[in-house]
Amino acid sequence: MSDVRDIIILGSGPAGLTAAIYAARADLKPFVIEGTQPGGQLTITTDVENYPGFEHGIMGPELMEVMKKQAARFGTEFAFATIDRVDLRGKVKKIYADKEEYHAHALILCTGASARWLGIPSEEKLMGYGVSACATCDGFFFRDQVIVVVGGGDTALEEATFLTKFGSKVYVVHRRHELRASRAMQDRAFANPKIEFIWNSVVDEVIGDMKVSAVKLKNIETGATRTLECGGLFIAIGHTPNTQIFKGQLDMDENGYLIVEPGSTRTNVPGVFAAGDVTDHVYRQAVTAAGMGCMAALDAERYLAAHHHTPTLEHK
Repeated sequence: MSDVRDIIILGSGPAGLTAAIYAARADLKPFVIEGTQPGGQLTITTDVENYPGFEHGIMGPELMEVMKKQAARFGTEFAFATIDRVDLRGKVKKIYADKEEYHAHALILCTGASARWLGIPSEEKLMGYGVSACATCDGFFFRDQVIVVVGGGDTALEEATFLTKFGSKVYVVHRRHELRASRAMQDRAFANPKIEFIWNSVVDEVIGDMKVSAVKLKNIETGATRTLECGGLFIAIGHTPNTQIFKGQLDMDENGYLIVEPGSTRTNVPGVFAAGDVTDHVYRQAVTAAGMGCMAALDAERYLAAHHHTPTLEHK
C-alpha cells in the first residue's frame, strides 16, 4: 500500500480535534474523517460557558471551528465523509468511506454518542433554545425557571436532581407509572421537594418562539392533554454510542460503548484507540472528551514509536 497514513482519526468533536492537535504537533500528519456531524454535538449547542479559557463563554459551533483551525494550523488534513465500514485486522487498518479507501498504522476512534430524542418537529426546532440533553452543560441557564425532564431511568433522576440547584420547580415526565431508576436514585428524587412526577405521560409538543415557553403533555392512558408552562426541556432517555461499524471487531459493553484498558485509551485491538463519548458514558463533557483525545494521541504516538515506525512526511 503506497499511501498508509500514520494516524487516522474518526470524528471531529472535542476528542477528535484535540487528538489531531497533539498528533500534528508530533509530526504524525493526522487525517481526520469528520463524519455526518462535523464538530460533534457542540455544533447544536448555543452557549458553552464551562469550557476552560473562555471567561464570557463561547458558542458551541464557534468553539469547534476554533479547534479545527488550530488542528489545521499544525498540518491536520480533513475529509468530510461518512464511514461505511472498517477492517481492523492486521497492522494496517482500513477505513471505507464514501467509496474511498483509507489506510493507517494507528486509528483513533472519536465517533461519539448520539442523544436519543423524542423525534417531534418542535423539539428539533427549539434544540439549543431551551431544549437540551445535558443538564450539566446547560442547567445554569435556567435559574429560577420551571424545568421539565423527560425520562425514568438513573440519568433522568440524576439530571432532575441536579437541575433543582437552578430551577424553581422540576417536573419529571415519564411514560409509565413506575421508574426504571435504581432504588437509591428514586428515594433521593422522591425526597426532593422541588421535584414532581407526571406519570403515564409524554411530551406531545414543545411550545415557544425562539425559546421554550411550555410543553404540551399527553396522558397515554386517557388521551387527555394539558399545557405546562416551563422555561426548559431536558431529554434524558439515554444516549446511543456510534459504534455500530465496530461490532464484531472491538470489545464493547452491553450498551455498545467501546471498552478501553484502565488508565489508557487502548482498545483490545493493537493500534486502535478510543476517546470521548464513544467510550465515556459517565461524564460526557467537552472538556473530558478533549482530555481523552490528548491521551489517545499520546498513546498512539507511543504505539508507533514502539513499533519502530518513522513518521510519514508526505501523503499522496
